[in-house]
Amino acid sequence: MKLLTVSGSPHIHGGLSVEKVMWLVILAMGPAMLASFYFFGLGAIKVTMVAVLSAVLFEYLITKYIMKEKSQVGDGSAILTGILLAFNVPSTLPIWMIILGSLVAIGVAKMSFGGLGKNPFNPALVGRIFLLISFPVDMTSYPILDKVFPMVDASSGATPLAIVKEGLGKGESVTDLMAQIPSFTDMFIGMSGGSLGEVSAFLLLLGGLFLIYKKVITWHIPVSFIVSMVLFSGIFWLIDPEAYVNPLFHLITGGVMLGAFFMATDMVTSPMTAKGQLIFGAGIGILTIIIRVWGAYPEGVSFAILLMNAVVPHLNNAFKPTRFGKEIKNV
Repeated sequence: MKLLTVSGSPHIHGGLSVEKVMWLVILAMGPAMLASFYFFGLGAIKVTMVAVLSAVLFEYLITKYIMKEKSQVGDGSAILTGILLAFNVPSTLPIWMIILGSLVAIGVAKMSFGGLGKNPFNPALVGRIFLLISFPVDMTSYPILDKVFPMVDASSGATPLAIVKEGLGKGESVTDLMAQIPSFTDMFIGMSGGSLGEVSAFLLLLGGLFLIYKKVITWHIPVSFIVSMVLFSGIFWLIDPEAYVNPLFHLITGGVMLGAFFMATDMVTSPMTAKGQLIFGAGIGILTIIIRVWGAYPEGVSFAILLMNAVVPHLNNAFKPTRFGKEIKNV
């Protein structure tokens, strides 16, 4: 008599494979990537190509020659890590720094933990933070965009976040500082200096909504992230609008849209349950504002996501889904 062997869960195929998820995310980032090519020119293309190729190469070499396993570069995860790393650096970053960032992202943050699905921290953000701490000048030298010829990288300058951060530190008013930066409309569309992934909040928002529509991600993390950030910054703005900027400014500047939809929602490094995701997103939003207002760096999204990545195991433990077959007592 043959016995029926039942493997571990899950037992239902949902139609989404690792490869499909990765390529859908890459597709969703496509419009913002093309916008970065337009606004930042050949520099953005160079950074993206080098980051992707080096990430794929490092994963292939480490998997084959160090881990002695079959390469899985075809699943698209290394390509996505390369794109995300490129989105987190300026278009003027030297090639060797990009390659070093890819090595840290893939070799240290991902493969040293066993590869895809086992890394506790977002690999691209680990690579970005490593570069930011190691090479702060190069990582904060952003090209100034020209309204008429945006593809011409003529000179470098500070981002709107950096201008406001420095100005407030010198005692300048918010009203005076707003006159020194692009309009909210320009920043929302893309006419603002910064990393490649800061170029168009609008296109990143569209890409994020596409991922929610395709059920690659859920709304819990992006919404809780954005709402908590707006509410927390709004409290300070209502108290003193000349010392703290409008919440809308925080929403459309820096890496908020990139972080909310494409980095904080990483399945490996985010909580499994809806309640855990809501707390996770809210924590990122609050930490982002704390870092932006009182921290040493004008931007705080990357640091906030990595800090909350460390809390994920506790959130998963605190909000476990009900096991199948467990008796639920009526209260």
